Amino acid sequence: MIRIMFVCHGNICRSPMAEFIFKDLIRKQGREGEFVVCSSATSTEEIWGDIGNPVYPPAREELKKHGISCEGKRAVQLKKSDYDKYDLFIAMDSNNIRNIGRIFGKDTESKVHKLMDYTDRKGDVADPWYSDRFDVAYRDIYDGCVALLERLW
Repeated sequence: MIRIMFVCHGNICRSPMAEFIFKDLIRKQGREGEFVVCSSATSTEEIWGDIGNPVYPPAREELKKHGISCEGKRAVQLKKSDYDKYDLFIAMDSNNIRNIGRIFGKDTESKVHKLMDYTDRKGDVADPWYSDRFDVAYRDIYDGCVALLERLW
């Protein structure tokens, strides 16, 4: 069983998109039983008490365009204790990597990686929060998830 946590700043756009795109890919390959897949935030901005905000509507709509549902997903924060529970922490950008380091401390087992590093394009996943280009973020995330899954095959 491979346990993967996708991570972004607020857990309402890119990391839940990655979670549900990856789940869709493994479902289509009949490999759901091989993975535990979820997502979280490095910040608490989208979490109020014990209740997190749902996936941001434009992100939800972009997933829906591709036949993917994220129904019921709410933002959760990454915790230091997650380090021992997951095999991989897949960040959307360099800021996420820095903030994950603040939460975990040293990545002694090399579990933390950027999603785009699995592709030929490298760099960061486009941030639709500022650009409103959820289609571009979807493309980056989809390509990264496909490449990650191929690496894990």
